[in-house]
Amino acid sequence: MSTKTETKKAARNTTTKSKGFTAEEKAAMKERAKELKAEAAKADGESTLLAKIAEMKEPDRSMAKRLHAIVTANAPSLAPKTWYGMPAYANADGKIVCFFQSAQKFEARYATFGFNDTANLDEGHMWPTSFALKELTPAEEAKIGALVKKAIR
Repeated sequence: MSTKTETKKAARNTTTKSKGFTAEEKAAMKERAKELKAEAAKADGESTLLAKIAEMKEPDRSMAKRLHAIVTANAPSLAPKTWYGMPAYANADGKIVCFFQSAQKFEARYATFGFNDTANLDEGHMWPTSFALKELTPAEEAKIGALVKKAIR
């Protein structure tokens, strides 16, 4: 046998085979993949939502922009997206928690900010789930911010 062949055989015998990733490493990689997917979905959802807002006429456009800022500030865990062509915000399970309905979309006399049954707004046997909006003043903004925070608890 030549020295070259002996060296190759010796190298093969001393290398250990990798056992691959541990269960913990695999779990961490799966979690990271989920996070990246969620971040991408949130970014795509937000750009779609902002495009829908840009299509609205005033005063709904300004109101929707302000509501977007209020919801994202008070509930950063909610993912912006559109729902039936309206701005909406979903929980980690992808279920809509709250939404904005433009007055012009349905030729209504007021816009609506509403909550679905995934929102934790329960108060006794009866509670409001949607609100008519003609204008957003600091008082309404504070109420909406508090409701959004309560909705995700």
